[in-house]
Amino acid sequence: MDITKLFDGAVHTWLVSGCAGFIGSNLLETLLKANQKVVGLDNFATGHQRNLDEVQQLVSPAQWANFHFIKGDIRNLTDCQHACTGVDYVLHQAALGSVPRSINDPITSNDTNISGFLNMLVAARDAGVKRFVYAASSSTYGDHPALPKVEDIIGKPLSPYAITKYVNELYADVFSRCYGFHSIGLRYFNVFGPRQDPNGAYAAVIPKWTAAMIANQRVQINGDGETSRDFCFVANAVQANIKAALTQINHSEVCNVALGDRTTLNELFSAIVASLADNGIHYTQTAQYGPFRDGDVRHSQADISKAKALLGYQPQYRIREGIALAMPWYIQQQ
Repeated sequence: MDITKLFDGAVHTWLVSGCAGFIGSNLLETLLKANQKVVGLDNFATGHQRNLDEVQQLVSPAQWANFHFIKGDIRNLTDCQHACTGVDYVLHQAALGSVPRSINDPITSNDTNISGFLNMLVAARDAGVKRFVYAASSSTYGDHPALPKVEDIIGKPLSPYAITKYVNELYADVFSRCYGFHSIGLRYFNVFGPRQDPNGAYAAVIPKWTAAMIANQRVQINGDGETSRDFCFVANAVQANIKAALTQINHSEVCNVALGDRTTLNELFSAIVASLADNGIHYTQTAQYGPFRDGDVRHSQADISKAKALLGYQPQYRIREGIALAMPWYIQQQ
């Protein structure tokens, strides 16, 4: 899909909060390559300057000149107001992710993901932003066992992180009802791809395992390996964000962003091994199995029919295609 066609030749000003992070920097790259104007906001709590540097290398000097970076914190209302000034569309990605992080430090997760989110909503509303698109989370489904996951059926949250992301949706709905300020929440399901940090205690499974395998280190699988997830390549999430911002619907919604498929951790392990082999790296270790992780659900799979119908979302990349596209980047980082 040629993302540039979505803009129909028009140039808009976009705010990407969390622009130095994983999904944020991929949004930044796509928007700049489409000759859009972008304001970026980040405090580098989980984002990295190297991600911005990489985007700069991937776009032309003229495109990079369309980017204005603000070092700031969404927990500071003044920073949010500054960033939203003159902006047409907000793509709010800034948050403290990770279920384990929120269990270890619920206060900081709450401050960032709830107070920071509210600051962004207020600033965007007051600035007259046309559309507010935000990163919601599949963790909102909590302990509800039904598969696939449908947007209007959720269970009880299993972590402080899940609570924060659900509160985001509640605030967004209230702002639509009380102020006529409409937003679209994108419930991401296990997004992966280039610039996802493989380091640290809260690294996502695909970059963490891939980095370990490249170094020929043994990988630990939480549980028996039959836990399953709906893994979504980052380009699919980028498409969903831009289509959500440009949609003509005049109310607030929450939509799943995923593939509508399930992959077990054992299947994921095999897929990464195969992709490494395609790139000349032969991993010979077997997986080590450990205890299940607190706060994790057993299975997750999205129903993406709502995003398809409302946003025109059409995921282009299956999991193996996404891993193949991301693998050269992972290898280069090592």
